[in-house]
Amino acid sequence: MQAVWLSLRPPQWTKNLVVFAAPALSKHLFERGPLAQSLLAFAIFCGLSGTVYLLNDVADLERDRLHPRKRLRPIASGALSRRVAVAVALALGLGCLALSAALGPRFALCAGFYLALNVLYSFRLKEVVILDVLSVSLGFVLRAVAGGLAVAVPISDWLLVCTLLLALFLALAKRRHELVSLTNAATSHRKILAEYSPYLLDQMISVVTASCLTAYAFYTMAPDTVQKYRTERLAWTIPFVLYGIFRYLYLVHQKEQGGSPTDILVTDRPLLVNVALWAVILVWIVYTSGGNPMPLLR
Repeated sequence: MQAVWLSLRPPQWTKNLVVFAAPALSKHLFERGPLAQSLLAFAIFCGLSGTVYLLNDVADLERDRLHPRKRLRPIASGALSRRVAVAVALALGLGCLALSAALGPRFALCAGFYLALNVLYSFRLKEVVILDVLSVSLGFVLRAVAGGLAVAVPISDWLLVCTLLLALFLALAKRRHELVSLTNAATSHRKILAEYSPYLLDQMISVVTASCLTAYAFYTMAPDTVQKYRTERLAWTIPFVLYGIFRYLYLVHQKEQGGSPTDILVTDRPLLVNVALWAVILVWIVYTSGGNPMPLLR
């Protein structure tokens, strides 16, 4: 049971916090009904992501054994057999899909598409250049969409664009870290790394970084955003986004980190404090502004 639990990678479940974005920005998150629905959506996506991790570790068994850290994972180390891992993944995945119907057919469809995309990524898309990082990023977008569908609120195009760009930034930074840190053994761990180079990844990261910062700045100052929340104070959060991205780039380039965005967020105190301050200030601005909550669609 301990090996199964570790294979589900609970520390990585922080990625599923994206499902709270749309409910929070709609001003419904702290209402009893939407909060319960958001928590259920979060739990479902934790289960689905755990399913994906199990299947991915089964698919990458031989390559993980060549990695200095991943060889310690339960499946790669032999602590958890592939047969048990597949059985648990199937049971967990089907159970979460069945439970997702409680949040409506559109949410269930989104959850099913998320699982299908990630299974396809584990067995094929991760070996296709550029589509590999785009697939990872789309997984975050589907989480954001699912959060809106769970509480039946309109989903902002700005939210989807910013989520896609930020996830793409993190995915490219992770590829760069793997390529640089593993050197000659990089392609043995992940074959797609042969299609990348540090220079190419740096160019792509530069484009995505600029796009992400620009999109977020435009979102905070867009007329429809100001009208929705009846305030221009969302622009106050731009410095936190700037610092967060620059701090992450510093850790990737100067400290040779970036292999796990979740680990960086938990272990790097300046980045953790910055993200916490950004979230608190954003919620404070949204919930103390004069704008009315978005209407629920049901």
